[in-house]
Amino acid sequence: MPLNIPGLLVPFHLLINPRLILPHLTIQDVRQLDFQALKRAGYRGAVFDKDNCLTLPHKDGLVPELETWIECLETFGPGNVLVVSNSAGSRDDPGGLQAESVSHALGAPVLHHASPKPAYSCAALISRYFAALPRPLRADELVVVGDRVFTDVVLANRMRDRKRGFLRSVMECGYENGGAVQKEREGMGGVGGPLAVLCVGVWKREATVMRWCEKGLVGLVRRWTGVQENREYDTFIKKI
Repeated sequence: MPLNIPGLLVPFHLLINPRLILPHLTIQDVRQLDFQALKRAGYRGAVFDKDNCLTLPHKDGLVPELETWIECLETFGPGNVLVVSNSAGSRDDPGGLQAESVSHALGAPVLHHASPKPAYSCAALISRYFAALPRPLRADELVVVGDRVFTDVVLANRMRDRKRGFLRSVMECGYENGGAVQKEREGMGGVGGPLAVLCVGVWKREATVMRWCEKGLVGLVRRWTGVQENREYDTFIKKI
């Protein structure tokens, strides 16, 4: 698999914007999401990672345990649930054959993108997809769900930063008062962008060391910035 250059560059971006890797909500797996509660709160669409989130790594079919997937599709409606993977639909999927197979298996469209998550160009494609729907969706009406910090969580937070512009977000992070860190402390983490949801459980072990490093880095950034998960988001979690 080719190197994910946008993912490898994330640590450098963290030097100027450390909150980029902070999810708004952490769950074990997709079964914990209360889709009806999300819909009532104003979220009208969702973006899902594929591998180890909905399927086994490099497999096309939904894992049998995710019986709630149908509920997700029915809650948000046709076209409002999008699968964005760094395998299916990516440059590693010549002709989009795997994307077609995954779309058929999951009953949801798969984004075709040349640049891997969390590239800004990938974030832009997602925004354009939802903006082009018969009933367009804004970024702050989306939930982005994935199992990796450096790809899925960063992607969600970059979709928010795109509205402000990269230079402005960098300048804001240089000032605690009125800047991005202060806004997070005031509980405004989801304003202007998607709700970033991190799944910490996996259906099959892979990249264990990298996941451990990501978890440690998230904890370090939370301690340094004082930004913790907003407990109000717990209303979107259901027991399984």
